[in-house]
Amino acid sequence: MSIGCILLIIVLIALVLYAIQQKKQAKKAISLSKTFGSWAPSTKDNGGAPQLKGARWFSYDELKKSTNNFSETNLIGSGGYGNVYKGVIPGGPMVAIKRAEQGSMQGGFEFKTEIELLSRVHHKNLVGLVGFYFEKKEQMLVYEYMSKGTLRESLSGKSETRLDWKRRLRVALGCARGLTYLHELADPPIIHRDIKSTNILLDEDLTAKVADFGLSKLISDSEKGHVSTQVKGTLGYLDPQYYMTQQLTDKSDVYSFGVVMLELVTAKLPIVKGKYIVREVRLAMDKTDEEEYGLRELLDPNLKDSFLTGFGRFIQLAMQCVEESAADRPTMSDIVKVLENILKSDGLHTSSSSASSSATDFGSSRVASKHLYNEAGLQRIDSASLDYSAGYNISAKVEPK
Repeated sequence: MSIGCILLIIVLIALVLYAIQQKKQAKKAISLSKTFGSWAPSTKDNGGAPQLKGARWFSYDELKKSTNNFSETNLIGSGGYGNVYKGVIPGGPMVAIKRAEQGSMQGGFEFKTEIELLSRVHHKNLVGLVGFYFEKKEQMLVYEYMSKGTLRESLSGKSETRLDWKRRLRVALGCARGLTYLHELADPPIIHRDIKSTNILLDEDLTAKVADFGLSKLISDSEKGHVSTQVKGTLGYLDPQYYMTQQLTDKSDVYSFGVVMLELVTAKLPIVKGKYIVREVRLAMDKTDEEEYGLRELLDPNLKDSFLTGFGRFIQLAMQCVEESAADRPTMSDIVKVLENILKSDGLHTSSSSASSSATDFGSSRVASKHLYNEAGLQRIDSASLDYSAGYNISAKVEPK
């Protein structure tokens, strides 16, 4: 009898353990099939469903239908992260859907963080997040559709959009306003960390909007204005001081924006055949040339022989943005004031109550003594020490990253 009881107890224990194991597997299967199933609630607020403000969750079937089953005809961009498709949400707006490839997908926590960041920033000069999808090992972000593509496409001639000088000033001002919002009005402040011409998008009215927050960082009060972090960004736009110190600040965005300003003038990429745009402009500058500041040879041919309102002040401001020392660079709100002043001097409405300012308020530009981009062209950079942002090659009709 005692042996029989022992065997019965062993069998019962085995059955209980088997039932518990089956229950765990069932819960796991259910969690994988449910949105946010892998994000368990936590008292530290590092899990659970994202806290959304204005963005919605889409079903897979909705996005599949809106893109005609992710057809090649709807493919508008591709990159290291995945593909971007144009889609039409029934009863809603046209959208751009970024679908991650399996190998490039972020972890649940990182993806959740990006969604929360995107959903909480709302400004007319920031590309809006319409929604997202996260289920069955799939990650997709749904953005507003930007019909005029990237700034880079317009400057390179790949787009039918042509930007005269006044439109370029407005593009610079729009981008500056979007960054000012991130740096000064977002709570907590946000550093974009990957400002470049391919991340500035244009809508039907040529309003500039900053896109791609995949590398963005939040600045908490305890971090006192900077984050010590692994260097990430795009070579040519990368702040040399951030590269040297690994301390990211909002002035790192200012440096990148200064490079974009020089792109608006020259239409050249930051680095062409080993020549760095900042150094080339600095060497060619001639302040006695009131019209073209000595930059005629570097000037975008589409701007030559045009009346360039405030060109000298624009160049001074750009060069102050790319000072080697972050302390010598203006803030984004200072930049907005200068650009508004340039536009107002030509009688153009800027839709802002900001007071005017002068580029000379920030002091004169000085030649950097030590630089990530040296006189011989580019320093050798260990690829392991710098993560590049995976850019998209997007058609002239669309946009986002």
